[in-house]
Amino acid sequence: QVQVVESGGGSVQAGESLRLSCVASGRSLSTYSMGWFRQAPGKERELVAAISGRGDTSYVDSVKGRFAVSRDNAKNTGYLQMNNLRPEDTAVYYCTVAQIPRMTVEAFVDLGTWGQGTQVTISS
Repeated sequence: QVQVVESGGGSVQAGESLRLSCVASGRSLSTYSMGWFRQAPGKERELVAAISGRGDTSYVDSVKGRFAVSRDNAKNTGYLQMNNLRPEDTAVYYCTVAQIPRMTVEAFVDLGTWGQGTQVTISS
């Protein structure tokens, strides 16, 4: 059974950067896709970025050019580098991993193993 733990959240000013980490234990991540979701107060959980086991990536339009998802399978760890942060990026960020054929919201929600979340707060 795989488990994941996120870290790296915090409070920063607009324009600054943060890097979130997602460390997996229990199984090798090499065959898992990883998704980064966020949920702001009063809003639905949103898939921000995802990376497949072979390194294919996808991003929601609002973070393209600012966020970068990556992974180090040797360390069983995934990362979300967030640059030029904006107040609207404020949310709890969650990592999820799943063995799925396509990186869709539904697949991650139905089959993913989720971390506990890490708070990201951006002030203007």
